[in-house]
Amino acid sequence: MNDWINLHALWQIVVIGLLAGAGLPALFAVGLRALSLPGGGGAAAAATAGAEDDDDRVIGGSTLGLAVAVLCFAVVLAAVGWGIYLIVAAT
Repeated sequence: MNDWINLHALWQIVVIGLLAGAGLPALFAVGLRALSLPGGGGAAAAATAGAEDDDDRVIGGSTLGLAVAVLCFAVVLAAVGWGIYLIVAAT
């Protein structure tokens, strides 16, 4: 063990940095992808006249995809809130 470099602390910083720096954006992307899953056929019945080309609606989306997206977004939001809490509590 080197007196100048604490390898245990360095390893912890690398792991947390990878999880927060790459893991949270990847989890957010998974949530966005889950929102775009196709529905079970309810979109055609819910479409109004002249609005068939409008793909910005959540109506008719997959219920499972919406649940996965909510879970992903909740985890990301909790991690951001925890990070803000740690910063504020340290002062």
